[in-house]
Amino acid sequence: MYSESLLIAACAMVAIAMITAATLKAWQGWLALKARELESRKPDGEIGNPSGMARIEIADLKERIRKLEAIAAGVDL
Repeated sequence: MYSESLLIAACAMVAIAMITAATLKAWQGWLALKARELESRKPDGEIGNPSGMARIEIADLKERIRKLEAIAAGVDL
C-alpha cells in the first residue's frame, strides 16, 4: 500500500521536474530571441560605439564656449 503511493508520488515529482525544466529552457530561449530582436533594432552607430557620446559632449562644450565668447564680447543671444 505504502510503496504504491510512494511510487505514484515519486513519478509525479519526476514529471513536475521535467515540465519545469522544459518550461525554463523555453523561457530562456524566448528571452534570447527578444534580446536578439532588441539588438537588431539598434542603429549601426549605437552598437558599442562610445565615440557617438563623446561627439555629443564635444558639441555641447563647443556650444557653451561659443555662448561664453558671445557674452564676453557683449553680444546678446
